[in-house]
Amino acid sequence: MILFVGLGNPTPDNQNNRHNIGFKIIDALNQNFNLSKQKPKFKGLLTMGNIGDEKVYAIKPLTFMNNSGTCIRELIEYFKIDSSDIIVFHDDLDIEFGKIKAKFGGSDAGHNGIASLDKFIGKDYSRVRIGIGKPEKIKTNDFVLGDFNEEENIKLDEISKKIISLLNLLIEKKLDLFTSTINN
Repeated sequence: MILFVGLGNPTPDNQNNRHNIGFKIIDALNQNFNLSKQKPKFKGLLTMGNIGDEKVYAIKPLTFMNNSGTCIRELIEYFKIDSSDIIVFHDDLDIEFGKIKAKFGGSDAGHNGIASLDKFIGKDYSRVRIGIGKPEKIKTNDFVLGDFNEEENIKLDEISKKIISLLNLLIEKKLDLFTSTINN
């Protein structure tokens, strides 16, 4: 059993924010793999289904970024999902826009959504860090809560398709191979 988590903020005005890239990846997963219709459950929007032979759940927490851990803890306790079978998609300021890095565990690096997950479920889960780049003349908070521009949205579609095409590597926990392949 695998749990995919997309981090973001649930309000309509946050829908196209850079901080909501995790939600966008979950939407792409749901669409590409015909997972069930999203249902409000466990303080999030939950879908489920199969990808190949693997039973999967995908969730977008409705608890806002800074409290994502409360949603995920409820869900993993209910379904008895081991934290090592969790894959979290989130934005990363320290990575160039469009680049992607996957890793297991590690520090939250100042990301409040990751800090919340660490607090509620520990650090033993996989993370897919999707680069949004660093702002030059904009405050960090304004940048991450700002919307993707038209060019970035086009690139975001490419990013989603690449992640979908290599999802089997994430499921198989081949994070280094995923990272090297997706950035070529």
